[in-house]
Amino acid sequence: MCRHLAYLGEPRSPAEVLFHAPHSLLVQSYAPADMRGGGSVNADGYGLGWYAEGPEPLRLRRSAPLWTDGDLPALAGSVRSPAFMAAVRNGTTGMPVVEAATAPFTGGRYLFSHNGLIRGWPDSMAELAAKLPVTRLLTLEATTDSVLLWALLRERLEAGEDPLAAVTWLTRAVEEAGPGSRLNFLLTDGSTLLGTAWTHSLSYRDTGGGVLVASEPCDDGPGWTPVPEHHAVRVTGDGVEIVALEENLALEADRSPEAR
Repeated sequence: MCRHLAYLGEPRSPAEVLFHAPHSLLVQSYAPADMRGGGSVNADGYGLGWYAEGPEPLRLRRSAPLWTDGDLPALAGSVRSPAFMAAVRNGTTGMPVVEAATAPFTGGRYLFSHNGLIRGWPDSMAELAAKLPVTRLLTLEATTDSVLLWALLRERLEAGEDPLAAVTWLTRAVEEAGPGSRLNFLLTDGSTLLGTAWTHSLSYRDTGGGVLVASEPCDDGPGWTPVPEHHAVRVTGDGVEIVALEENLALEADRSPEAR
C-alpha cells in the first residue's frame, strides 16, 4: 500500500530517514509495520524529490525496489535541503510497474505523493476523469489511480486554488466517487507541507528545527504524533496545524455552486 514521507524545515540530508534511521524508508520497503489493505512489501518502485537552488524540485525515480540502488545512499547523503519527499511503492494489482507510476509526482514547484487506493477503480473515477482537459487526460504519465489524482489536483493548483482547499476538494470528490478509498496525500511547494490521514496511518514529528511527516514513524523515539483519522496536517514556517477534513469538506460543500 506504499509508504511515503516528507520534510520541511532547516536544511537536512534525506539520507537519515531514507537509510540510517532504525525504521527508515528502506526498512519500510521490505518490512513495513502497518500495511492496511493488503501487501507485505513495497518493491514496485521508489522516488526522491528535493529542493535545491531554484523554485522547482529535483527528482529521481526508479521502478525497482529501493534496496537495489547502491548509489542512492551516497547521493542522498550529499544533499542538504529544506524540503524533500520520498516514497516506496506497492503497486495495485493490474496497474503498471513503471517509473512514471512512482511518486513523488511533480508539476511546477510542487511535489505530490499518494499512499492508498481508490475503490471501484477505474469505473468509479470515470466521471471525475472526464472533467480533465482531453490533452491532459491523453498525456497522463501512467494509467494509475495516483497519477490521475495528481492530474486532478494539479488542475486546481494551477488555477490558483489554495493547496488545502484543493486537497480538501480532491478528498471529497474521490470519497464520493469511491467510498472507502484510502487517501493519504503529501503535497509540498517547498514552503508549505500538507499531509492527509484518510483511512490510513500518518504521523509527524516536530523537532523545533523542522517537521517530518511519514506513513510510519522512522524510529521508536519520542515526539511522534499520529495525525487523527480524517484530518490533515499543515506545516509552515509558523508551525504545525491540524485541520479536521470533515469540517473542511462541509465548508467546501457549502461554497460549491450546487449549494448556492
